[in-house]
Amino acid sequence: MDKLSFEKLVGEVGFSPVPEKFRDKLSNVVLTIEDEPDNEIRQSEHLGPDETLLGLYVGVPLPERGEYYGVGMTLPDRIILFRLPILAAAKEDKISVRIVVEETIWHEVGHHFGLSEEDIASRTFRQPTDSF
Repeated sequence: MDKLSFEKLVGEVGFSPVPEKFRDKLSNVVLTIEDEPDNEIRQSEHLGPDETLLGLYVGVPLPERGEYYGVGMTLPDRIILFRLPILAAAKEDKISVRIVVEETIWHEVGHHFGLSEEDIASRTFRQPTDSF
């Protein structure tokens, strides 16, 4: 899938994987796309040569925002989707790219709400009764 088609897909998906009751609580978050994690991200995430990421949450999770968060200019938190690893994961798992994008967005939004990797892993994707 080329860059333009991937961008269109991400635009269609947006934050739709997030249950509606949580979508309204997303605050100051944007989706961005990069081909792969750069060297700075690889180092900060302690990735080995054969490891990669499908997505990354960059920002201040909601539970960690103090009373002064947002006073003055505050850049939005970002969810970065890594196109090439997502395409590879979809091919390897024999599932649609859309499903991998949706699951990745759901995962990274979990970090926005302050969930750890373990917390996120214990939750089922798109489970409407789940609570953060």
